[in-house]
Amino acid sequence: MKIKSNLKQLKLSVPAQETPISSFLTASGTFHDGDFLLNQKGLRLTSDEKQSRPSDSKELDFEITAEDLETVKVIGKGSGGVVQLVRHKWVGKLFAMKVIQMNIQEEIRKQIVQELKINQASSQCPHVVVCYHSFYHNGAFSLVLEYMDRGSLADVIRQVKTILEPYLAVVCKQVLLGLVYLHNERHVIHRDIKPSNLLVNHKGEVKISDFGVSASLASSMGQRDTFVGTYNYMSLNPPSFYELLAAIVESPPPTAPSDQFSPEFCSFVSSCLQKDPPARSSSLDLLSHPFIKKFEDKDIDLGILVGNLEPPVNYLR
Repeated sequence: MKIKSNLKQLKLSVPAQETPISSFLTASGTFHDGDFLLNQKGLRLTSDEKQSRPSDSKELDFEITAEDLETVKVIGKGSGGVVQLVRHKWVGKLFAMKVIQMNIQEEIRKQIVQELKINQASSQCPHVVVCYHSFYHNGAFSLVLEYMDRGSLADVIRQVKTILEPYLAVVCKQVLLGLVYLHNERHVIHRDIKPSNLLVNHKGEVKISDFGVSASLASSMGQRDTFVGTYNYMSLNPPSFYELLAAIVESPPPTAPSDQFSPEFCSFVSSCLQKDPPARSSSLDLLSHPFIKKFEDKDIDLGILVGNLEPPVNYLR
């Protein structure tokens, strides 16, 4: 018995052909993509003619070249690359260097270019991880970043398990200040804020990192209508799509347990989770929230909490 297959109704989606990396390389070995030029000497944007370390960034009092840096160990791995702990041979200062091989998917390559552009413009903000230098050599992008010696907020949580509200308020305020700067001064939406993208040092400074999926805002500052993020921080796939839709429409937004947290903290969480976007508080509004204000004059030192923690680099193998 023959089974007739209705091949005419079969539709196949063919992936768009990716542009080879060689198309972006000049004869001298410079990576050139639109207004973006990167080589061994550093980064240059032809649109504004700023050099790889803009005048308003935090500059070092010594030069950095690829030859000046020696690898201590690999401290992280991600999409198409690694993060190395490196030391300046002559000065001894430590940096985190993100190295991304360019034989990766075109979409990831675009994210790296986006990250480099944002890093170049945002180094003056004390709540954003500083990118001191970047270069392209032997088929790889390298970003020389500020080394945050207590790792990410996710690393902190693994060790302390529970962060008390006063410390949470200090963390939130620093993150909000960084978001306000990125949004209002640089017209950038991060779109992937999560514990592993918030880095911490022994002084208790919290800084935003990883701008690979950030989006530049149009002059209208309109709402973004594309969805980007990390799956662990996005909605799970439910058994029934229609049940999910019904729950979203009919159920109230999640709230913090009132028997475990202060009214100010519960209100802060609710302000972030309102379904109606106009009713949802902005980063600037949240800076004035009672939860943030409650601890501003308490002289809460986050360095006391994180200063005695074991640096993640010590237990990485």
